[in-house]
Amino acid sequence: MPRDAARDVIVVGAGPVGLMLAGELRLGGVDVVVYERLLAPARESRGASFTKRTAESFDQRGLLGRLGATEPADSHFGGVPIDLSALAEDHYGHRGISQFRTERMLEEWVTGLGVPILRGYEVTGFDETPDGITVALAGPEGAAEATARYLVGCDGGRSSVRKLAGIEFPGTPGGRGFLTADVTGIETRKRRIGENLPGGSMIMAMDLENGVTRVVVHEAGTAPRDRDSLTFTDLADAWQRLTGESLHHGECRWISCFTDASRAAAAYRRGRVFLAGDSAHIQPPAMAQGLSVGVQDAVNLGWKLAATVAGWAPEGLLDTYHAERHPIGEQLARNARAAIELRLTGEDMDPVRSLMTDLASHPGAAEHLAGMLSNLGVRYDLGKGDHPLLGLRMPPGREIDLPDGTRTRVADLLRTGRGLLVTTDGAPVPAAEGLAGRVDVVTGSWAAAPEPALDAVLVRPDGYVAWTSPGSVDDLAEALTRWFGTAAA
Repeated sequence: MPRDAARDVIVVGAGPVGLMLAGELRLGGVDVVVYERLLAPARESRGASFTKRTAESFDQRGLLGRLGATEPADSHFGGVPIDLSALAEDHYGHRGISQFRTERMLEEWVTGLGVPILRGYEVTGFDETPDGITVALAGPEGAAEATARYLVGCDGGRSSVRKLAGIEFPGTPGGRGFLTADVTGIETRKRRIGENLPGGSMIMAMDLENGVTRVVVHEAGTAPRDRDSLTFTDLADAWQRLTGESLHHGECRWISCFTDASRAAAAYRRGRVFLAGDSAHIQPPAMAQGLSVGVQDAVNLGWKLAATVAGWAPEGLLDTYHAERHPIGEQLARNARAAIELRLTGEDMDPVRSLMTDLASHPGAAEHLAGMLSNLGVRYDLGKGDHPLLGLRMPPGREIDLPDGTRTRVADLLRTGRGLLVTTDGAPVPAAEGLAGRVDVVTGSWAAAPEPALDAVLVRPDGYVAWTSPGSVDDLAEALTRWFGTAAA
């Protein structure tokens, strides 16, 4: 049985989440390898959009521009539109991006950082020891073993890693069936956020790229389908029954099916094993949240695991991954159930739809809903204080004028994957001495004065505000120690 050289971290799954995590780990100096079951990158586009916060996460690593042109994505909750143009902050996501395009961008980034991606390998078991973990693999040349200090399952909703770790996956099983396909050669009215039909049916049609249209059909009363027996004729017949239009002449590039199942893993960590992405939470893809929330799992976990491998992580840092991300997964499952019931229950739900539409027209309710869907509303418990940014993400487009006369953005300063301390008074920061390689200290002035004032701000590598002056109760030294450990002598 061949045995691969020991690594710091093994990531299982070369989808967007696994690739993003591998890149984050490599930025932190981790020796990481990615094992993928498929022999070649998948050509289908399961995910076709991502949220505003995920776009920001890509931007913070200099990746968003590599995707090329995108278009703004409207927002809705269970088919109830949310007018994003009325909000003070930009909550628009990005759509029309095939998952293959996103994966190709991330794979180029990761391999450019020196991370090996080994294809054709499936995890069949693992043994954990006090010092590491040994993973059994079935590969192109038979059985193999690999050892590492940590293992992360980014291997989808049917995760082998989660099952082998014995982590429960509670939630709601799927009761409704949906059909979806990418089709060329058709002309149909675009229904980008979906269109509700009488009796609880729903259809959706949106442009991807190169003349491809993503179509989704739910015919009321249709139970989940067997993917292996599904044909394009099944989808085209259902579309014609619901709309009177024929898609039968189109060329099907990819077809699949899904259900309205919503689940969140009971634990995102068990010993040396972690879960991220669909292995930790699933929901109907019509929510357009799965890829996005998974990428944010990766950005949250990556720097913390890298700090642990490097030996400077403060006590309990790894535990904050579950503490911060598990509630997000549970909220995602809950929201998905609510949105599906709102959308597909039929005419009996009309009074609730009317009420939700009215609520969504009010700025406060619209901002709350938009914040959940854009993920800009995520707030972590990062310390006591009264500054409105504390615990939220630092707006990455916020600009800073540097002493040399140049101007930069917060996003550009986060590309290293390190923490960021921005000060505006130019005074030395003794508390940050000895944290080189963990926190970058930048002195400058805000191009536009923040309201309320922000004389100094500490931003974690994932972009979230851990301390402000004024505003935080703890002093800077306490915040630095909490997130970046004891300074080197």
